[in-house]
Amino acid sequence: QVQLVESGGGLVQPGGSLRLSCAASGFTLGGNAIGWFRQAPGKEREEMSCISSNDGKIWYADSVKGRFTISRDNAKNTVYLQMNNLKPEDTAVYYCATDMAGTYYYTCPAIDDYDTWGQGTQVTVSS
Repeated sequence: QVQLVESGGGLVQPGGSLRLSCAASGFTLGGNAIGWFRQAPGKEREEMSCISSNDGKIWYADSVKGRFTISRDNAKNTVYLQMNNLKPEDTAVYYCATDMAGTYYYTCPAIDDYDTWGQGTQVTVSS
């Protein structure tokens, strides 16, 4: 069974850090483009970052550029999202996703092309 499982969320004070993990099962994550998304209460889901199939393209939303870092560990079949200098507006449920049907060299999937999603992990930034 193809599955993505996020972990690493929690409660952190403003200025703090968290590292989210997106672990794949049922398939080899290396070679898949992976996106990180978040959804805050009452807001639409938005894409924060993505890494292409060959790691040739890494993209960040302006709101997290310079604070978040996406990376991949193929040996652990996991993609990470390191989040530093967290702000209250980063509070949301964070999801990872992939397009199982596509291979993306030097580009990332369109939002509508992501077809496999994790269950999400809650990140709360509050003092």
